Amino acid sequence: MSTYRIQGATGDWEVVIGLEVHAQVTSNSKLFSGSATAFGAEPNSQVSLIDAAMPGMLPVPNRECIRQAVRTGMAIEAQINKWSRFDRKNYFYADLPQGYQISQLYHPIVGEGSLTIDADEKAGIPADKVIGIERIHVEQDAGKLMHDQHPTMSYVDLNRSGVALMEIVSRPDMASPAEAGAYLSKLRTILRYVGSCDGNMDQGSMRADVNVSVRRPGEELGTRTETKNVNSVRFVMQAIEHEASRQVDVLEAGGKIVQETRLFDPTTGSTRSMRSKEDAHDYRYFPDPDLLPLELDDAFLEECRASLPELPDAKRARYVGELGLSAYNAAVLTADVDTFAWFEALLAETASAQGKQPAEVAKQAANWLISEFFGALNKQGKSLEDSPVSHEQAAELLALVGKGTISGSIAKQVLETMFETGDNAGVIVEREGLKQESDTGAIEAKVDEILAANADKVAQYREGKVALFGFFVGQTMKAMAGKGNPQVVNEILKAKLG
Repeated sequence: MSTYRIQGATGDWEVVIGLEVHAQVTSNSKLFSGSATAFGAEPNSQVSLIDAAMPGMLPVPNRECIRQAVRTGMAIEAQINKWSRFDRKNYFYADLPQGYQISQLYHPIVGEGSLTIDADEKAGIPADKVIGIERIHVEQDAGKLMHDQHPTMSYVDLNRSGVALMEIVSRPDMASPAEAGAYLSKLRTILRYVGSCDGNMDQGSMRADVNVSVRRPGEELGTRTETKNVNSVRFVMQAIEHEASRQVDVLEAGGKIVQETRLFDPTTGSTRSMRSKEDAHDYRYFPDPDLLPLELDDAFLEECRASLPELPDAKRARYVGELGLSAYNAAVLTADVDTFAWFEALLAETASAQGKQPAEVAKQAANWLISEFFGALNKQGKSLEDSPVSHEQAAELLALVGKGTISGSIAKQVLETMFETGDNAGVIVEREGLKQESDTGAIEAKVDEILAANADKVAQYREGKVALFGFFVGQTMKAMAGKGNPQVVNEILKAKLG
């Protein structure tokens, strides 16, 4: 149970949160037309006669959009409705050429499901929590008004008009900004795994309407407000914090919360009123007369289910159980589709290069990727997608460590050079003479020098101060510029120290 509370002047308050996430369906064409959906196209360059609501134009459902919605429902273990229907949601706005939006109200394609957010003590989520999902329905997007193109007029761009959206409606089961952030992050991860939405929130292909109300602990639900079109996890959390605190201030001053639609301002981290909140009857929903109901057969559903990939929770469990990774490393590596794909490619290449099974090199690959490689990427402000070092090159570097050709410390140096030059690890090692020294004679000579120079510490070690062993190892490796084989160094030191 969440311990998140808002401290008001008259006592504590709880916040109750629900999210309506609009996710743009991954498809090359729109929900009811063949128009393209590429991001960043010239205004009004991706608009068909249907999108522009020209007289006599009839919509035809895009099979791929329906398929992706069904697959998403299956990924959250939701009820899939074999019979669903499109409705008209009537309202008038300049970027809605039809004067109505085709949506689903009474009979959505996906019914109840759930999503589990993971415990995170630091974030204030003490235990795993199941968040209910009420429905997923499919609808078309509206266009976009552009107010900065002319001093006295607003322009309309209809490129987004008719783009397929999944609206994923949660139950009001979240009780803190952290829970809402975890839910949205997990949902985004699942959508990207499934491939039904690219999750690019900065491009508008995934955005959230944030429903917030406050109440005294244990009391009835309060009046909610809806903050529209919030386009990042961080902004969703900020919007909740601000809106919940605002509502508490209003109530404690003797006021009432008005059910309304609000907007979030990312520059100030605050919300502001937009308009009074409409109810369903205000939109005069009725079945769309131009579209037959959707009827899904068993073969279609089976094809959808068979196409699902291994999902994040299952993948994380496999990484722990089969590969022996720590729970933390498994969580990091499965948090994003690009990360796990890169790791699995690295793992396969590393195992092949070392002639081993993936499970035998998984810990090495995971630890190195998370600590060293991600660190190098962060230093350069890059992501895995634009990494200057490929997973094939990274696997070669790990193979050099695994075979004892170079030490772990030298590998860090080599990686830095790889990032700067793009050269392969083997080339750098040969060119700069970085091969690890395993000659027992050369190492023994260095060990003798170190022990002779530190006779007092040798005596202390032999008197029982065994922690000094690490000092001797460090001094030997330093004297050999990091090229001494650690295993050989350890063996010789143990023999000489007695």
